[in-house]
Amino acid sequence: MREYRGRKDEAKGLGWRDLCRLPARAHIPLSGPIVLVWGNVRLHLTRGMRESIDRNAAWLTVFQLPTYAPDLNPQEGIWSLVKREVGNLAAADLSQITKSVKRRLKQIQYRPDLIDGCLTGASLTLSG
Repeated sequence: MREYRGRKDEAKGLGWRDLCRLPARAHIPLSGPIVLVWGNVRLHLTRGMRESIDRNAAWLTVFQLPTYAPDLNPQEGIWSLVKREVGNLAAADLSQITKSVKRRLKQIQYRPDLIDGCLTGASLTLSG
């Protein structure tokens, strides 16, 4: 998670280069194939991102979702669960929100029933 603190030359968010590095950095410890399911955020559609995906096609598969498809995207369910707790937070600053979001994501990580529910809502299942 990246917080923008308004410092000079500080990135306000993730750029396409950051997104290009993300699957490669995850691939190192996982040492197996990775499947990404992406929405149509402009960063996901850049030429640099497409080239990165093509370069890593041996272990990286990307499925592009339609423009808006919350019923196909299990992460929408996860963020809905996060927002239920964090949405009413009266935070004093951004770091308090960040801590709350991270805490809630960690709680969800240890609740496979919640994750399964989000997958089921998108007509997906984990098999292995």
